[in-house]
Amino acid sequence: MNDISSATPVPALLIVLAAMGAIPAQAQAQQDMSEVVIETIELEEDLFVLVGRGGNIGLSVGEDGAFLIDDQYAPLTEKILAAVAAATDEPVRWVLNTHWHGDHTGGNENLGKAGAMIVAHENVYRRMNPAEFGELAGRSSQAPPAALPVVSFDHSIRFHWNGRHIEVAHIPAAHTDGDAIVHFPRANVFHMGDTFFNGRYPFVDVDSGGDIDGVIAAANFVLERADADTRIIPGHGPMASPEDLRAYRDMLETVRLRVARLVAAGQTEDEAVAARPTEDLDATWGANPERFVRAVHRSVTRR
Repeated sequence: MNDISSATPVPALLIVLAAMGAIPAQAQAQQDMSEVVIETIELEEDLFVLVGRGGNIGLSVGEDGAFLIDDQYAPLTEKILAAVAAATDEPVRWVLNTHWHGDHTGGNENLGKAGAMIVAHENVYRRMNPAEFGELAGRSSQAPPAALPVVSFDHSIRFHWNGRHIEVAHIPAAHTDGDAIVHFPRANVFHMGDTFFNGRYPFVDVDSGGDIDGVIAAANFVLERADADTRIIPGHGPMASPEDLRAYRDMLETVRLRVARLVAAGQTEDEAVAARPTEDLDATWGANPERFVRAVHRSVTRR
């Protein structure tokens, strides 16, 4: 992780690594979450976004029970459940993980033990369960049995829950190899997980099967189905509009093209980083340009 300086304070380093899914759940549990406040954003009277530390959470409530999209870190479960209880008297029945990283799945064990059914793409199950899938290439981290998905899918799945049709689609090889995009058609809302980092460069986890072309495809998947009134929940960052997502997609395509030209010219990963192909974009898209360029270079070269 070349963008993390040795001078980075240890707590900040833990937060960055956890958000990347690069440290185990036990280490995540040791983080101090005492000051974290769960903010609730109401989209409709029965549909919310919960913002704390880690990936943004989607929440559908109704007489069938609460439906969560991601669950951040284990030490935040009590605060997350308090936010759920403020919206509904019903318990959490479903947790849908948008991918396997710990800032989106850290609460799985707590919620699984409490009776929630966990669902995710098959590759999420595999990367969280290397004891069974030891041949899996790239990164993985063994999760406790109660944290593992009990329902997995390959391409798509649909829930008919709380009077809504909740449509879930897998985007191959994007942020990881197990990403899910969730659509609430009646509300005209998408939850994109970490295929969308609103306002900053994404983390493309190439070691978990991620690929820049898949991140671009995820943005196009939503843009093709969006209209001017569509609201988009990113994995990280504030609520977004299609215009925000389109700007993000355009940035991704620009950087991919520039890095591909460097690859075609024979430049190595280090040489591509030194060429600073994102220099004119960094002021807008923020931190970790080196990490992003390296991921794009690795995506392009392995093709």
